[in-house]
Amino acid sequence: MALVGRFFVILFAFLAACFVAGMIVVGAVLYPEFSDLGGGPIDQGALDVVLGFGFIFLSGFALLPALVVVLITEAFYIRSVLAYAVGGAIVGAACYLGLVPFDPETLTFDGIVRRHLEIMTGAGIVAGLVYWLIAGRTAGAWREPAPPIKPLPPLPSQSRPFS
Repeated sequence: MALVGRFFVILFAFLAACFVAGMIVVGAVLYPEFSDLGGGPIDQGALDVVLGFGFIFLSGFALLPALVVVLITEAFYIRSVLAYAVGGAIVGAACYLGLVPFDPETLTFDGIVRRHLEIMTGAGIVAGLVYWLIAGRTAGAWREPAPPIKPLPPLPSQSRPFS
């Protein structure tokens, strides 16, 4: 039963991490002028739609690479925050490089935009940290046996048993 519960914790943590990464990517790619504090108001309805698409986009592309990281950390009881940050960075970079055309003759990626790669890698790091906060701190806990039940202390010599 602990494994089924752990599965739901992992699923919730993955969705929360994808949502946070989607917010970062959408905010950094579509609104680079956020660094300018004099920007005007943003239409909240349009932002909600764009964030929803960013979440769906990232969760679809990040599922398999993130699943590999989750399986490794669960199998080897890896609970280090640094491992999840590095894993998230690798997943973020892999998601971006999966969309960039690859030239097999020269073994290079064509058309890498360095800023976009940095945004995806940074979003992956933050997503890894969010995942660690929800599920990573207890990775592999479902494999630990339940603590043994301590026997009751002996009854005093003058006591009568319950009937």
